Amino acid sequence: MKIACLALQGDFAEHEAVFRALGQETLQLRQKSDLQKKFDALVLPGGESTVQGKLLRELDMFDTVRQMILDGMPVMATCAGVILLAEQLLDDPVRHLATLKASVRRNAYGRQLGSFFTRSNFAGMSDVPMSFIRAPQIEFCSPGIEVLAEHEGRITAVRQGNQLAMTFHPELFTDYRVAEYFLEQVAGR
Repeated sequence: MKIACLALQGDFAEHEAVFRALGQETLQLRQKSDLQKKFDALVLPGGESTVQGKLLRELDMFDTVRQMILDGMPVMATCAGVILLAEQLLDDPVRHLATLKASVRRNAYGRQLGSFFTRSNFAGMSDVPMSFIRAPQIEFCSPGIEVLAEHEGRITAVRQGNQLAMTFHPELFTDYRVAEYFLEQVAGR
């Protein structure tokens, strides 16, 4: 499989390293013409959602990426990627791709000093490492969205059809179970 990573800003290189370690080919999406290349899944990395959303629009990639997701392209979003996918941002009037039927609060755990590491359950797997860095929180999900992980009663990962959204960073660890879970979803489509 070939996994494309949105490479406009953020930690796309870390995602690429994980998928390459799992034997997958990767592709960086940096300009509109890159979207014409063949790939099987898309990663929306952590970083600065405002910058990523702005660059998607300025580089004329926004509509194409949104339509790919709506047409069923498997997408894995972490941290800022969740903000890009969210149908509603509770503390920001800006909407980005708005394909995930969820309400999200930016920086829900506080600023950089509020960042933390924990281990928790994810999609039936136990002791999964999770790093929350200026992380958003999924506060509400529409019916039909599967909650995959929580931390202290807060939703940290969901799946809606072809969309896997996590408020934490699984790509920062050598525990590749979350990426393997995503690859299984891609292969099953």
